[in-house]
Amino acid sequence: MGRVGVDIITTSNRCANCHLLRSRFLPSTTLSHRSTLLTLRTTSTSISLSSKIFSASLAMGDSKAVPIKEMPLGLDTTTEEEYASQSKLLQEFTSIPSIDKAWSFKSDDGIGSQAMFSISQTNLLANKRRKSILSAHIFKDNNSSVNFRWSPFPVEMTGVATIIPSPSGSKLFVVRNPESESPSQIEIWGSSQLEKEFHIPQSVHGSVYTDGWFEGISWNSDETLIAYVAEEPSPSKPTFNDLGYKKGGSTDKDCSSWKGQGDWEEEWGETYAGKRQPALFVININSGEVQAVKGIKKSLSIGQVVWAPSTKDMHQYLVFVGWSSDTRKLGIKYCYNRPCALYAVKAPIYKSEANELELNSTEDVPVFNLTQQISSAFFPRFSPDGKCLVFLSARSSVDSGAHSATDSLHRIDWSTDVTLWSSAKIVDVIPVVMSAENGHLPGLYCSSFLSNPWLSDGCTMIISSFWRSSQVILSVNVLSMEVLRISPAESKFSWNVLTLDGDNIVAVSSGPVNVPQIKYGCIVEKKTKAAAWNWLDVSSSIFKCSEKVRSLLSSLQFSIMEIPVKDVSDCLTKGASKPFEAIFVSSSSKKSDACDPLIVILHGGPHSVSLTSFSKSSAFFSSIGFSLLIVNYRGSLGFGEEALQSLPGKVGQQDVNDVLTAIDHVIDKGLASPSKITVLGGSHGGFLTTHLIGQAPDKFVAAAVRNPVCNLALMVGTTDIPDWCYVEACGSKGKDIFSEAPSADYLTLFHSKSPISHLSKVKTPTLFLLGAQDLRVPVSNGLQYARALREKGGEVKVIVFPNDVHEIGRPQSDFESFLNIGVWFRKYCK
Repeated sequence: MGRVGVDIITTSNRCANCHLLRSRFLPSTTLSHRSTLLTLRTTSTSISLSSKIFSASLAMGDSKAVPIKEMPLGLDTTTEEEYASQSKLLQEFTSIPSIDKAWSFKSDDGIGSQAMFSISQTNLLANKRRKSILSAHIFKDNNSSVNFRWSPFPVEMTGVATIIPSPSGSKLFVVRNPESESPSQIEIWGSSQLEKEFHIPQSVHGSVYTDGWFEGISWNSDETLIAYVAEEPSPSKPTFNDLGYKKGGSTDKDCSSWKGQGDWEEEWGETYAGKRQPALFVININSGEVQAVKGIKKSLSIGQVVWAPSTKDMHQYLVFVGWSSDTRKLGIKYCYNRPCALYAVKAPIYKSEANELELNSTEDVPVFNLTQQISSAFFPRFSPDGKCLVFLSARSSVDSGAHSATDSLHRIDWSTDVTLWSSAKIVDVIPVVMSAENGHLPGLYCSSFLSNPWLSDGCTMIISSFWRSSQVILSVNVLSMEVLRISPAESKFSWNVLTLDGDNIVAVSSGPVNVPQIKYGCIVEKKTKAAAWNWLDVSSSIFKCSEKVRSLLSSLQFSIMEIPVKDVSDCLTKGASKPFEAIFVSSSSKKSDACDPLIVILHGGPHSVSLTSFSKSSAFFSSIGFSLLIVNYRGSLGFGEEALQSLPGKVGQQDVNDVLTAIDHVIDKGLASPSKITVLGGSHGGFLTTHLIGQAPDKFVAAAVRNPVCNLALMVGTTDIPDWCYVEACGSKGKDIFSEAPSADYLTLFHSKSPISHLSKVKTPTLFLLGAQDLRVPVSNGLQYARALREKGGEVKVIVFPNDVHEIGRPQSDFESFLNIGVWFRKYCK
């Protein structure tokens, strides 16, 4: 085929003054990163022009000729100036740290308590997150005063995969995962020094899981043993030499032989490339001896291990989550619809001999399935007295096929008699909420639990949960089933619990354009039925940002809008007919009646939610002159199960109409100009974005998508979650008709539900940002749509990040992604 004024080119560090661009969203200008760029440029013209100038300087024989400044590929002079100004501001937002985890302990001197915060900050040049630990001494005088005395400086944790303090706070478990075939490094730290260091060879296990899902690291009660989840040792592979196949293989590395690949094994999909089998191990921190826990079937992938209370037979047991995978391992990242159960297994036995602990292996170890009555069970937590086991369930997700849905909370009354475990009754603490009245709990939506979520009464848990468009903090009495919202009911901000300090709460609160603030929650009245909480501000420099950023953010505001459903007659349930929400961010200091240009931001999933928590990208977009409309269309988390389940089978229709209704809502209120509307979305948000520019071709002046779903018929055969295509296109029946070999009828249905079916109507200039290692929505999906759009004469720009997965979360790639979105939207909104 002939070239049509479009070229696929590779950007690299070609400009001497590109230091301003070496930042979180622009990897193309950093040391060794290369990203593929597809942009509408008449390359033959630019090459010809450069050649003429170069030839002219040679002909003139000018020895003092100034070298021709070569523009970065894909940029013109105007765009380069925009890049320079926006990237500097973006770097300032990027540098704002975040708190990943926190722990608190009683002080050794008995005065106050100690807190430890795990902090991360973007390191753009290294293309990594810089991790550090910051400590504080907490002094609480009364319910109206608290003082955090911070250590002078944070301590950087270089090369550390994760840290887990012991329950007493006297020891720290540190994991450094290996590169290539090196051993895993495990360290035990005391209060002032490294006490133990162990190197675990690959023949014992691979990397320790620190992913937040399979991850499970648990100290036993006397802090001598640690259970954890790590990659099972790789199976041996065939060995070949100059004589052919080498019988018996070889463990030695030598230059006269090589390893073959052996049989291909299933992995757990997106973000788990190279991960086959998470397995359970226990380490004795005195001897360093590591043992795989026996008795567990190879078909179970293990995660989230905790130690169980002592039993009648005096053995120690471990409780863990198991995911069965007898056939294909479908993608598990963000997918709570994978059946799982809680299991109990006997821990390895250690006996004291000559003041040393020696491991005795056990044979025929029974494994107990504790939750046979329910299709999903995870995040196990024992109450402090050991009398009950509490866990979260995503049974509504498993049973419906939706990748995420409304959670439920359950309790098992724990027996010291192991023979009663498999028949234990499961008690509903918080059932699945179908549809709630205003002001009432809309359902439980938890992304994690604290390792110790209990107040001193031993039966009240403190958890964070989505509540419509915000995150709130709840107290849950697992015996009385009383659930209370304890973060301020009048607050529009999102609240997230970090750790408990006795009966007090250390939390963080933020808004979309409001930098996070540490809060300290105290119970004011314990004896009343609905105990009141007082929330104190904690002075901290953790979230320190530049004066420029603070000034810009101080001029911004946000609100949560209720958007009525346009056509209630189409709603099959009460919950589906209730208003959905959108977060509107705007300037609080408008100087004229003219509206700022609008970015419509659409979350992925589709069963996810955009929260009123701080977002660096949202704050950046608002700071460069845009209003934001962040839409939580029906099908989002946080609004009850009926509203969520109204979307599967209606994607590309109901969600599209909800977004258009929200846009018309802000236009009718005079908050947005119809001539300056842009749209941005990733994953299913990209599906919506590309649908919108096809179904409403005159609505948007520009669009940007990150790893968008553009063609379900193409995706179903290449994604790690083909069942998602069936469920979202066909409804909950899709989980039963899902097949690895879809029929022609289903392929036709998938195409008709996809944005690519509306491509002929698209007029909107569109920016595509794609991760080449994406297993969820493979890069072919976005490229096919972009090429087809280009073929019909559409204005298209594509940046492919060679080493990024679905999230496009590597710091430089994230930076370049959002920088290009800002520049792209400003270009078309002038």
